Amino acid sequence: MEKNPRTKSRELALQALFYMDMRQDTSQEALDIYCENFAPQENIVSFFLELVKGVIPVWSDIDAIIERVSSNWKVSRMSCVDRNIMRIALYEMLFREDIPTKVSINEAINMGKKFGTEESGAFINGILDSVSTMLEKNEIPRPGGKFSD
Repeated sequence: MEKNPRTKSRELALQALFYMDMRQDTSQEALDIYCENFAPQENIVSFFLELVKGVIPVWSDIDAIIERVSSNWKVSRMSCVDRNIMRIALYEMLFREDIPTKVSINEAINMGKKFGTEESGAFINGILDSVSTMLEKNEIPRPGGKFSD
C-alpha cells in the first residue's frame, strides 16, 4: 500500500529536524545540505518544507510546552527522535488549522513506533494528549499568545 504523501513529508521532516538538532544548527544552510543529500520527491517537497520551516522559528516555544506537560523531563534528556516527532505534531496542532489534532497525534504515534523505541509511541501519545487537553481548556494560548506561564 502506497504511503500518504503527507506521512512521507512528516517522516522526511523528522529526519531533517533530527539532523539539524544533532548538529545544533537550524540554519537555511543546514536545511540546504540535508536536501542536497536527501532530495525530497516532488509530490512531498512542499509540505515537507512547510513543516521544517514552520517548526524552526517556534522550536523553543514548542520545547517549553513539552517541558510544561512532561513531568520532570527536560526536552534535552528526551530521545532526539521523540522530541522532533513531538515538535512536528505540536507545530501542526498550534499552527495548522487545516490538520485535525487527532491526525497530528496519530501520525506522531505511528512515527514514534516506526523510528523510536518500544516506549516512544506511548510517551509521545501521553505528551500530545496532555497538550491537546490543555489547548481545549485554553490553558495554552494559541498562536500569537504567550507560550510561557
